[in-house]
Amino acid sequence: MAATAGLAGCLDGVQEHFGFQGVIPIEIKSEAERTHNLHLEARERETGRQSYEQSYSITPNETVGPPHLDRTEQSFRVSRIDDDEAVEVREVSVTENTQLVMVRFTDDELVIEVDRGDDEDNVTVDGEDGTPSEPVDPDGNQTADTDSDPDE
Repeated sequence: MAATAGLAGCLDGVQEHFGFQGVIPIEIKSEAERTHNLHLEARERETGRQSYEQSYSITPNETVGPPHLDRTEQSFRVSRIDDDEAVEVREVSVTENTQLVMVRFTDDELVIEVDRGDDEDNVTVDGEDGTPSEPVDPDGNQTADTDSDPDE
């Protein structure tokens, strides 16, 4: 019986590694010179139910592979936490076609890159002008960029 349970766990790991269970890998890469705290969460778009939550303290030049997201329509949010407060927040939509979510950060910038496969456009969310980003304030509200003209 124990051998069967051990084998079942091994097969689950192999299936998850090769993407048979409908998961989206996440990678976090620190390009910072100091340690930063990040909070990751996702909510199902249709129901608003929280589907993912992880927190990490990431050291300079560290790369982390947190647990995968489910391959469903979700809103994925990354918050940089400083003194128990969200000081920088980025949010992006994840679809069933998403292949990878990459979170990169420096001491001054937080970026989410979403590889949506061949069928959809890839998205980079970094909060700078010229990107499809809409930064989110720490209370969870999207903030509008009033300095740019959408017709430009």
